[in-house]
Amino acid sequence: MTSKTSSAYAAAGVDIDAKMNALKRAKKLIQQTKTAGVLSEIGSFGGLFQSPGRDHVLVSSIDGIGTKLNVAVLAGRHDTVGQDIVNHCVNDILVQGAFPLFFLDYIGTSVLDPGMISEVIRGVTKACRANGCALIGGETAELPGLYPPGEYDLVGTIIGAVERKKIITGKSIRSGDVLIGLPSSGLHTNGYSLARKALFQDAGLKLSDKLPGTAIPVEKALLAVHRSYLKPVQALLGKLPVRGLAHITGGGFYDNIPRVLPGNVDAEIDAAAWKRPALFTVIQDAAQVSDEEMYRVFNMGIGMVIAVRRPDAEPALAILKKAGERPKVIGRVIPGHGVVQIA
Repeated sequence: MTSKTSSAYAAAGVDIDAKMNALKRAKKLIQQTKTAGVLSEIGSFGGLFQSPGRDHVLVSSIDGIGTKLNVAVLAGRHDTVGQDIVNHCVNDILVQGAFPLFFLDYIGTSVLDPGMISEVIRGVTKACRANGCALIGGETAELPGLYPPGEYDLVGTIIGAVERKKIITGKSIRSGDVLIGLPSSGLHTNGYSLARKALFQDAGLKLSDKLPGTAIPVEKALLAVHRSYLKPVQALLGKLPVRGLAHITGGGFYDNIPRVLPGNVDAEIDAAAWKRPALFTVIQDAAQVSDEEMYRVFNMGIGMVIAVRRPDAEPALAILKKAGERPKVIGRVIPGHGVVQIA
């Protein structure tokens, strides 16, 4: 009876055995992310994690990596996107001063490919280990008819914690503060619909082609892993007060920095303060995109913006450099009404 039901389900497009075998293969990888707070084993209906204490606040975020997955499918490479989703989520809670505790993933696909699932989970577990974050559960869904053949979706949920008195909100940002930028590794996980159109349609490039003006293959440039800023920011938070943090994701500078600005100040960004990576110039030239739209869609080479008091700027730069970063002073806070000005 079970065999017939399974066979009929597989004929309809859902192979339960393939799914369970893929998850069994991934179990050892997932166990490598186990941290002290984990109270359950993989396979339970829900993951259990010890709360860090009454004086802490839990911080959560959920996100996906959008059409970067189309590039991964085109390239037949799936190990980097798992790292992307973890690091993206880590950065999203980091801006409030929270450090990651545990992570859950969702993979939805038309037909389950055990090799692809294993690669994705390998990337997820690699990033979880690097961020000190436990992967305590997830969902793999085979949904023929919902996803196009060969395509899949990847979503992640993260839970972190921060001491209540150490929550970073941006409310203390004042005119005169200094804005420090940390470099991105590329597009990270935003703007891929425009980037793919610009590079593949407008410029006529292939994944194997070199990015114009560089020796870097287009595939490598587009699949560069979204950076985690946990370690450098963690080093900074332990040494001096940080007034605000902005993760430059979808919405770029214009929409992300105002999320932490008080209503009586503006962020004045000096676009000449850092060297724009070639990838952004190629995209802009190919698709004929305005500067304003580029800074609204992309990170333009800066993945995290840190607001500190002017007296703390030089010590902050020194701490970040010691942590292996290449920080740049990219702007300042001026009187205004909560918007970004880019010169």
